[in-house]
Amino acid sequence: MRKSKSWAEKLRSAKPHEVKPAPMDIAGMRKGQIMLIPSPQIIDAFIRGIPAGQRIDIRAMRDELARRHEAEVACPITTGILLRMVAEAACEAHEQGVDIADITPVWRVIAKDAPLLTKLSCGPGFILERQRAEGL
Repeated sequence: MRKSKSWAEKLRSAKPHEVKPAPMDIAGMRKGQIMLIPSPQIIDAFIRGIPAGQRIDIRAMRDELARRHEAEVACPITTGILLRMVAEAACEAHEQGVDIADITPVWRVIAKDAPLLTKLSCGPGFILERQRAEGL
C-alpha cells in the first residue's frame, strides 16, 4: 500500500511557476492579461519574508508576486489553493514539534475570518494563537 505524501512533500514536489496570458476572463482577470500561476515554493518564500508582527492580505500578496514575476496579475484560484498547501505544511510542522521559528508564518497572511481557517487540518486554533502572539 502506498503512503500518501505529506503536505511538506507536496509543497517540495509541486510544479514550478508559470507566466502566461490568461486564457479567459475568470476570477477578476481579463483574457490575455499576463498572469502568474505561482508555485507553492514562491508563496512559501514570500510569506517567510514577511517580518514578525506584520501582516499582508492575500490580494496584496498576489499583487506583489505578480509584480516580482513581471506579470499583471497572479491567479487568485491557484494562489488560494497553494496558500492552503503552504498552510497545511505549516500545521503539519507544528504538529511534529518543529520550532516555531522554522515554520512558514502563514498566520501573517490568513485573515481571522478567512474560510480557509475552518478547512485546515489543525483547525483555526494554531493560526489564531500565533496571530495573538504577534499582535496581529
